[in-house]
Amino acid sequence: MSLAAAPRPAEAAVGADPAIRVAGVEKSYGTVHVLRGVDLEVARGSIHALLGANGAGKTTLIRILTTLAHADAGTAEVDGVDVARDPQRVRRAISLTGQFAAVDERLTGRENLALVARLRHLRGPAAVASAALERFGLTDAADRPVAGYSGGMRRRLDIAMSLVGDPRVVFLDEPTTGLDPEARQEVWSAVRELAAGGTTVLLTTQYLEEAEQLADRIAILHRGRILVDDTLPALKKLLPRAQVEYVEKQPSLEDVFFALTGEREPEREHEPERGPEPEPEPENTEKESDS
Repeated sequence: MSLAAAPRPAEAAVGADPAIRVAGVEKSYGTVHVLRGVDLEVARGSIHALLGANGAGKTTLIRILTTLAHADAGTAEVDGVDVARDPQRVRRAISLTGQFAAVDERLTGRENLALVARLRHLRGPAAVASAALERFGLTDAADRPVAGYSGGMRRRLDIAMSLVGDPRVVFLDEPTTGLDPEARQEVWSAVRELAAGGTTVLLTTQYLEEAEQLADRIAILHRGRILVDDTLPALKKLLPRAQVEYVEKQPSLEDVFFALTGEREPEREHEPERGPEPEPEPENTEKESDS
């Protein structure tokens, strides 16, 4: 799988109808207001990051857009279709990858992909599986049980399974949660490949670096509202320019010792530190009583 992102398709050109359009969406659970009037547009063929802390409402918005939950107010469209009026048509156009890989560990990678192809009633499930394995760099592990896959490989397989049937819009809900840095890099490469092929990706994450590395635009969701939605360079301009100061610092002997030995400071033998000399006890000035 190539690590370099290919040029984006012409679909993402300015002026094209957005792949996702959200207007005034609200959602409450009892007295808890999770979404408080969310507005969002995602361009076709782009990676759009939805950034927010735990409890900000990211997963709730994804559930509404993927027809798993109903909004209390507002409208939401995916691929030009209203999610409330025609949920079946929306489901045919999308794919959802949750926070944990939804793969069958007892099956091989090839068998997992072929199973999804059959469930989607696609012709030639074996050929579909082979193509997906090659696309995501899993050919060498294709016939091994998934139980022996690394975290990054499982995540790549999970994303590959979500792309069976060529959905036009893919929702990735915190796809790198719990992964080590190497596995996270593998998933990032897979996401870049999606957008390079023309797929629209809405990515939710709480990792700032992930949004910086992947997203064409970043929307910050806080307490149920979109605070800002723009490109990374534009977001950085919201803050004052940083002042750069150069300070020359000479290494100390401690720095040299630590660099050479890996220990913070040298061990040295010494006598225990002596405390202050005890003050002499005051003389007893009281006269002894006669016996």
